[in-house]
Amino acid sequence: MVMSHTEYLMNYLQSERMPVIKKKKHTYLTYHGLEEKSTYVLKHGIVKTSIILQDGREFNLSYITRPDVLSLLRDEVSKYTDQPFNVRVESQEAEFYKIDRVKFWEMVNQDDELNNYVKEYYRTKLSENIVRLQRMIMGGKHDAVCAFLYQLNDLFGKRLPNHQGVLIDFTVTNEDIAGFCGVNSRSSVTRILTDLREEGIIDIKNHKFIITNMNYLLDYVSI
Repeated sequence: MVMSHTEYLMNYLQSERMPVIKKKKHTYLTYHGLEEKSTYVLKHGIVKTSIILQDGREFNLSYITRPDVLSLLRDEVSKYTDQPFNVRVESQEAEFYKIDRVKFWEMVNQDDELNNYVKEYYRTKLSENIVRLQRMIMGGKHDAVCAFLYQLNDLFGKRLPNHQGVLIDFTVTNEDIAGFCGVNSRSSVTRILTDLREEGIIDIKNHKFIITNMNYLLDYVSI
């Protein structure tokens, strides 16, 4: 079985006995724009990344649920660099490898597999950002919310028995949805979700979404 670049990275960090830190739910690992001398790799848990817009609003970028580098941007040689985004813990606890950023780049430049990981990382992030920007430009608020709900299925979906739909086994607030979809107010999200519920596209139980018509949401992913 061929090992993925991410698996190679995690095994490498473990073999090198890199230090691991833990953070509790709703605490921040990094803040957008502040200087940091470490590179962080999510080992276990769920985090949310976001940036602060010029008007002071927080714009959510992504949920990260699998092992991944969280601060791999900017140049390779500076000891300190501005953090590209906020990283907040969304699970009860999360664990991170913490590596001196200059040492991290030295490791990358000396190991072909790690170098390949970095190249794939940038390709993937660029592709994700382009697709998301296209959706926000070409669609409206309703379209963006539908596309986001479909993405939640990929991250947290659990199929229910007897064709009852797919449970999004993670609590996502209307405020967070607004932040992910570029919607100015939480009330707009509430109105869209109410319409989707009345149309039988989704249901909500115990503060979690159940998607009952995935094909409807899929139409907005391909926009």
